[in-house]
Amino acid sequence: MRGRQTVRDMVLSLAVIGVLVGAIYFFIPHDDSRSAEKNAVQTVDYRLEATMARRAAPYPVAVPKGLPKSWRATSVSYKATKDGKGGAWHLGLLDPEQEYAAVEQSDAPARDFVKDVTLGAAKVEGKQAVASKKWDRYKGDTYNALVREEPGVTTVVTGTAPFGRLAELAASLETKKG
Repeated sequence: MRGRQTVRDMVLSLAVIGVLVGAIYFFIPHDDSRSAEKNAVQTVDYRLEATMARRAAPYPVAVPKGLPKSWRATSVSYKATKDGKGGAWHLGLLDPEQEYAAVEQSDAPARDFVKDVTLGAAKVEGKQAVASKKWDRYKGDTYNALVREEPGVTTVVTGTAPFGRLAELAASLETKKG
């Protein structure tokens, strides 16, 4: 009879739903471990894309060499400008602590490019020594960055990784023109 439902009927309905939810949770495989988080991000091979970028770019493209295998590449791209006379190189990685770090390069105007790839980080005092070169330091709410401006190209090593890890990545960069 409609309209004569009781609290008892509601509780029984909720119990049935609870049993179904519990069964689904129990029988559907899931892994909440740290290794599952690590394996959730796909690793990419950037070598072919780097070779193509080195041929297309009007500047020497920076690619890591000799980084430990605990660094994993997760994204790679080279986008040429519409006129084909310039472009932007991107290589995203996860460091051994699963923090993000990226190599960004472009021959676009440095100020706008740096602001874009660092998500608005601001230049801070002091330089970061990397091998025999000095890099400008940028700090932001989301990303830290090391920036090196050279004639015809700006190289940015940026990400959520701490400055020490960014410097490690920057030190591994090998620049070549294809």
